[in-house]
Amino acid sequence: MNQLMSLAPGAERSATVFAAERPTAESAVPGLLTEALRDELIAFRRDLHMHPELGNQEFRTTAALKARLEQAGLEPRVLASGTGLICDIGPWDGTRPFLAIRADIDALPIPDTKTVPYRSKVSGRAHACGHDVHTTAALGAGLVLAELAEQGRLPHRVRLIFQPAEEVLPGGATDAIECGVLDNVGRIIAVHCDPKVEVGKIGLRTGPITSACDRLEVSLDGPGGHSARPHLTTDLVMAAAKVATEVPALVARRIDARSGLAVTWGRLEAGHACNVIPQHAELSGTVRCLDLPSWRSAPDIVHEAIDELAAVHRAKATINYIRGVPPVVNEPAVTELLYDAMSVRRGPLSVEGTEQSLGGEDFSWYLEHVPGAMVRLGVRPVGEAVRGDLHAGDFDVDEGAVQVGVELFTAAALLDGHRP
Repeated sequence: MNQLMSLAPGAERSATVFAAERPTAESAVPGLLTEALRDELIAFRRDLHMHPELGNQEFRTTAALKARLEQAGLEPRVLASGTGLICDIGPWDGTRPFLAIRADIDALPIPDTKTVPYRSKVSGRAHACGHDVHTTAALGAGLVLAELAEQGRLPHRVRLIFQPAEEVLPGGATDAIECGVLDNVGRIIAVHCDPKVEVGKIGLRTGPITSACDRLEVSLDGPGGHSARPHLTTDLVMAAAKVATEVPALVARRIDARSGLAVTWGRLEAGHACNVIPQHAELSGTVRCLDLPSWRSAPDIVHEAIDELAAVHRAKATINYIRGVPPVVNEPAVTELLYDAMSVRRGPLSVEGTEQSLGGEDFSWYLEHVPGAMVRLGVRPVGEAVRGDLHAGDFDVDEGAVQVGVELFTAAALLDGHRP
């Protein structure tokens, strides 16, 4: 319980403070998430899985979501960017801000290596991050909430946000925000699949739950020359090696170690022949850190370190520092809302603490504008060991996670509607 108390302030009070809302939240989902709807959602998720689309190319996915929401009597609106959509559900008094449920709809440019009936039919494309699950859970919640609204049982308006291009830096969230998806929104929630968490459970924490992630590209140039006479030119291979090995150490010494600021290289290319000192070298990698202040100061620190090392080795450095995403920082009150929603549906033991990930997530951009929180949705089959990670071609989920996501979103919407 101590761990849960630290992740959701006041969580230990939820059993009593929200007793009045509990019957509403508990009774809504089982009665409306019928076996037929569960089967439909699993089929919908599998269809998305077989037809993955990359960021800003999600036309089929957008059309499928729009058609199903319209079938439920709703009025989804496709974003001005052409992919992604929003859909408002329930009454609005014209003043109180909405609760938004966000799902990301894009896939990854990697091959699907699983042997399953719903394996990707698109070469080199796969839903290897669970966005198909996020999307289906949000759709299912929307269908349940629409039926509740028809019955007069949804106390307040909810907005579904189906966002494109989460995997494309700096993330499709920035474009979605420019399209007005946060207009009249007061709180926002989301889930992210986690193969380390067992299905039927969520991982939750207050404060940072992901890290900032930027991309770094460096070009080094010099006159080149014969490898027999490195003293007469710029030894560009040596310069590139020094940037690769020493920049991470320099950066780490110029900021508080608790920030976790780290430069990690993924590519280094230089030269074509063993006896020729090249004229050009390239490095690319990522810059990650744990907190917002460090993320804001990271570009200057990284630029300074690279320029210093390049100058020592007489190389000309060209730096392309590409802003990615800040950390997702879960706001305490919204984190507590998600804790209460999951506890109401599946009991407090269905919520476990989780660590801050070094991965990036563009959900963080929404939190620059409104309070919100993200949970880690368990997708590991009960009793099985962790069998792979995100962004791997063999990634898959226990599809029971779809129902859990629907229940979580729906209960959160109902509880939020009864709070001041």
